[in-house]
Amino acid sequence: MIVEKHSPGVMDAVCSVLSRGEACIIPCDTIYGFVGRVPESEQIIRQIKGREETKPFLQIILKEWLPNLTDMRLDDYLLDYWPGPLTMILENLNGATTAYRAPDDPFLSELLLRSGVPLYSTSVNRAGRDPLNSIDQIIDEFGEEVPLIIDGGDLGVPTASTILDVTVDPPKVLRQGACQVILRDSR
Repeated sequence: MIVEKHSPGVMDAVCSVLSRGEACIIPCDTIYGFVGRVPESEQIIRQIKGREETKPFLQIILKEWLPNLTDMRLDDYLLDYWPGPLTMILENLNGATTAYRAPDDPFLSELLLRSGVPLYSTSVNRAGRDPLNSIDQIIDEFGEEVPLIIDGGDLGVPTASTILDVTVDPPKVLRQGACQVILRDSR
């Protein structure tokens, strides 16, 4: 099913799909993304993308959820980039690492509030291919594989989030993207 982003009931439709542990495609704050509830939708998204088991997905969260996800203390200047197109790799409460992003998009913020849990987010593409940002290409490629695609129009040239590893000292930019991070000596 394809639904326009500003249609009445669109949020209910997305929440319904996600509550069943399925994935959908929505316009995110930087590019279109597959989204699904953590951890229920991981295998579905991997299967659709053809992504290997060893490559984790980032999780979108609300900034205020961070204390429930990590014991790491982040410097305020890093937290000032959130919400926004910065993904930070942090040590999670299990001692492993997780990439988190607090999106700066009202639709995503509402979706996170209503879901109440982190959501996986990953670019809309087959593994190893460039992300798709043309809604027609997305529908052609994935329309039969996901129960819901939210049409936010074409998003133009895709620019993914910047990825910053803050588990190392000093923090290290792993992928330069939409956010220009100015690193400080933080420890």
